[in-house]
This record gives sequence, structure tokens and C-alpha cells, in this order.
Amino acid sequence: MLFLAIALFKLTFTYPALAAETSNGAKIFSANCSSCHIGGGNILVAEKTLAKEALSKYLADYNTDSIQAIIHQVQNGKNAMPPFKNKLTSDEILAVAAYVFQQAEQGW
Repeated sequence: MLFLAIALFKLTFTYPALAAETSNGAKIFSANCSSCHIGGGNILVAEKTLAKEALSKYLADYNTDSIQAIIHQVQNGKNAMPPFKNKLTSDEILAVAAYVFQQAEQGW
């Protein structure tokens, strides 16, 4: 419960623009990410889902700065995931990161 309160505080006050970003992030996610990550899953590497537990395990610094860890992954990709830094704008990447974070917190 305490962790959820901290996460909500962080989302609300550390990243105030993120609340508005998640709606746009859902659209961007649907257009660019859902083919591999439908419903927060992963059709290529089953254990590397977008569930909070998997993000915490597989993304460096997720437990200290979740949004930035997701942004880094989206920008740079890794292994089977392609980088999106040349396909999406910084604002679009932020919106996707906010959406993924929110969905992971809510359990997809």
C-alpha cells in the first residue's frame, strides 16, 4: 500500500504532465507497440512482459526511476526490441512511457 502511495505521489508530483500524457500514450502504444506487447504481454520473449514485476526485473533503474527506465528502453530498444528514438518524438516517447507505467501499476 505504501509503495502504491509513493508511486501515485511520484506520478502526480514528479511528472505532473504525465497524467495528460497517458491518453495520448495509449494511442501511440496501440499504433507502435501493441503488435508485440498486446495487453502488456510479449509475443517474442514471453517472460519479458510489461507487467510491473518484469519491468522491475529486466529494466535497469526501474525501481529508482521507473519512467526514465521505460523511456530509455523505448528510445534505445534492446535485443528483439527495436529503438524508437528515430521513429517517435520525445513527447511521444514520454507519453508511451507514462502509459506503460500506469498500466503496469494497474496490472494491465
